[in-house]
Parts: sequence; C-alpha cells; structure tokens
Amino acid sequence: MQVGRTLKRVAKAVLPPALFLALVAYFLWNATQGDRGLQAYKIRQEQLKTAQSELGRATKDQNAWERRVSGLQNQHLDPDTLDERARAMLNLADPADVVVPYGPGKKLF
Repeated sequence: MQVGRTLKRVAKAVLPPALFLALVAYFLWNATQGDRGLQAYKIRQEQLKTAQSELGRATKDQNAWERRVSGLQNQHLDPDTLDERARAMLNLADPADVVVPYGPGKKLF
C-alpha cells in the first residue's frame, strides 16, 4: 500500500508540470515552424518581394503599351507609330533601314 500512495503522490506532483511543459513546447514549435510561424512568415515576405517586383515590371510594360496604343487613336494619330505598324503588317522595310538576312531555318524569334 505504501508503494501505491507514493506513486499517486509522485504522479500528482509530476503530471501537471509535465502537461504544461508539453503544451508550451507545442505552442513554441508552432510559433516557429507551423503554418503561420516565423519560418512561414519569412517565406511569405520573400514571395511578397518577388510579387512586388513582378508588379513593377508589369506596370512598366503596361505603360509602354498604353503609350504605343495612344499613338494609334483617332484623336491623335502619331505618324511614326502608324508607319511602324504599317511596315510590320506589310512586311516591308524603309530604304534607310539596315536589313540583316537570316538563313532558312534560323529565325530571330
């Protein structure tokens, strides 16, 4: 009987702190390694920087295309843009242009 009482007393003394430490360890691990932890935060920040740089590049491309398209509107027709577009569609070149011929099977793009 003495051994049983001793085991109960030891269990009552050890079990609550052990459960508390296990719970704290679980939350600490999730705070660093979990889906919303510090490691995931670092990865999301890197993805955000990449997405912001891609957004900047896409905005520059959009602005360039908007400038080119604005040159072809009815209200303001830019002669240079019209000439460039007509030559591209008709596959012609200006006599002052330098033309570099490519062999068959070697395409520029």
